[in-house]
Amino acid sequence: MSVMDGSRLLRRHGRALDLFTERVHTVRAGQWDAPTPCAEWTVRDLVNHLAVEQLWVPPLVRDGAAIEDVGDTFDGDMLGADPVASWDTAAEAAHAAFDEPGALERTVHLSYGETPARDYCAQMVTDLVVHSWDLARAIGADERLPDDLVAAAVREVTPYAAELTKTGLFGPAVQPPPGADVQTKLLCLLGRTP
Repeated sequence: MSVMDGSRLLRRHGRALDLFTERVHTVRAGQWDAPTPCAEWTVRDLVNHLAVEQLWVPPLVRDGAAIEDVGDTFDGDMLGADPVASWDTAAEAAHAAFDEPGALERTVHLSYGETPARDYCAQMVTDLVVHSWDLARAIGADERLPDDLVAAAVREVTPYAAELTKTGLFGPAVQPPPGADVQTKLLCLLGRTP
């Protein structure tokens, strides 16, 4: 991987974190229990899911830990009494771990096997982008996603979108309407109805 590619991916990851962070910071007190487009998840559940995803990054990328090494450390509610501050801390830790010199050249040990850290980071970008839309929909915020982040997410997820459906984490793909834009196609690919 070239230095330019790594720098571009890190910028994209930072922007995806910022996108989700903007929405977390607009959640009003009465919205944490609101439903989201993610079946059975409230706003709090969704933000907790993304916070947990970020908390996994330092041990996997920086420490070379395997899933079984971390165990149940991040099970349950990681947001505590201040969900916004907890999210901010988790997001900063994830970005710092990916941003360390040589981090993107490492291999991480994920539940489905060894994966280049660069691919793991790209997957995290896609997760952040799609869930930014979910959170925006749930709290009535701006649902428009940046075109370049959407394009990157489409490139990343298209090869394995059908496999994601089998995990139960995403619904089956939905047929996009005629003339749908790229954002709508991405959301439909991952089982959302924009």
